[in-house]
Amino acid sequence: MTNIYYEQMPSPIGPLFLVADDDGLREVRFELDRRPHVASDGWVHSPHKLAEVRRQLEEYFAGERMTFDLMLKPIGTDFQQSVWQALTTIAYSQTASYGQISRQIERPKASRAVGAANGRNPIPIIIPCHRVIGSNGTLTGFAGGLAAKQWLLEHEIKCRRHD
Repeated sequence: MTNIYYEQMPSPIGPLFLVADDDGLREVRFELDRRPHVASDGWVHSPHKLAEVRRQLEEYFAGERMTFDLMLKPIGTDFQQSVWQALTTIAYSQTASYGQISRQIERPKASRAVGAANGRNPIPIIIPCHRVIGSNGTLTGFAGGLAAKQWLLEHEIKCRRHD
């Protein structure tokens, strides 16, 4: 049986709930997220196991980190995994549309499916789904809410200017 560890941390966009196992980070949950912001039975509260995740997120929020170097273990279908992998190629402070991602994964007619996979990203911020916007440049759904998405994008632009 796999041990599941969790930790909560404050952030400028609200409390985050971190979930990992021995193989890597599985989830980052927002307070507004549809997933419960509480531990499931058998999960172990372990600040130690999630200390590196927390440190890197704190550096990101402080404007000191633009990329993450963590072992990730998002759980999803092969299609979702391909979308999430593509999200990791969107540069800090840049954006991409669902259509651009669908073309990148060689599924040019799958923009809606890309949107659904983006919405199911279990490791937001680190797998930067907040950098995906509508083809007309508007902000679209985000598990942490549109205000959090806007904050993240503005934070990255502001920090990039000071780089």
